[in-house]
Amino acid sequence: MSSPATRFELERGVATITLDRPEKRNALSTELMDSLGDDLERAAAEPACRVVVLTNSGPVFCAGADLKGGGDRPRHGLPELLSLIVEHERPVVGRIDGHCMGGGIGLAAACDISVVSGGARFGFSEVRIGVAPAIISVVCLPKMRAGDALELFLTGEQMTAERAAAVGLVNRVVPPASLDEEVEKVVAALLEGAPGALSAAKRLVYTVPRLERAAGFEETARLSASLFASEEAREGRAAFAARRPTSWSPSAG
Repeated sequence: MSSPATRFELERGVATITLDRPEKRNALSTELMDSLGDDLERAAAEPACRVVVLTNSGPVFCAGADLKGGGDRPRHGLPELLSLIVEHERPVVGRIDGHCMGGGIGLAAACDISVVSGGARFGFSEVRIGVAPAIISVVCLPKMRAGDALELFLTGEQMTAERAAAVGLVNRVVPPASLDEEVEKVVAALLEGAPGALSAAKRLVYTVPRLERAAGFEETARLSASLFASEEAREGRAAFAARRPTSWSPSAG
């Protein structure tokens, strides 16, 4: 039996999932997709997990579809993988340490916050092999202007990490030597947020834009009332009044 194509580590509330087939440029093979899906589900089921970090080994984050592959149909297809990231109860941080092509851009764009190593290249190369960036468009298009999407989808030309950030696909680009430090800053900030509140805040970004204004106010008022009445909010107010760390803050331990 082959070893998993990803690595899973859980330490101090942070689950790190590493795409670990550098010899195949972390292409989306059946093996890698199934391993990644299993790890995302494992993180969701871990009570100790507060934040998920998705990263890679080798110089390529993900080369997209495994064009040389074959074999069985994956248990976790690309739509499910992207949904597992978008719908994950925990914040998902992309630590993008290398090039992203095709489906790899979908993984990066699906993350809630993506930090990219400078020098990485991105490209929607699908049209150049006779297909289109169909599935990943579901997570990419909400983050992009139509003009940028048309240019990049139609030309298939590669772009810098800086351009990927400028069009909204990722959040931050840092020098390679600063990647870990920047990701640690993002994770530290997330760990200061209450777990339930983080989950609710993430859902707002995906659900509110789809609602009509009246329905949006109705839904968010209901959510706000439930959050203000929650144990987390009581703890947050008590900690603020006492000028002490909240119970969920790493500094409280």
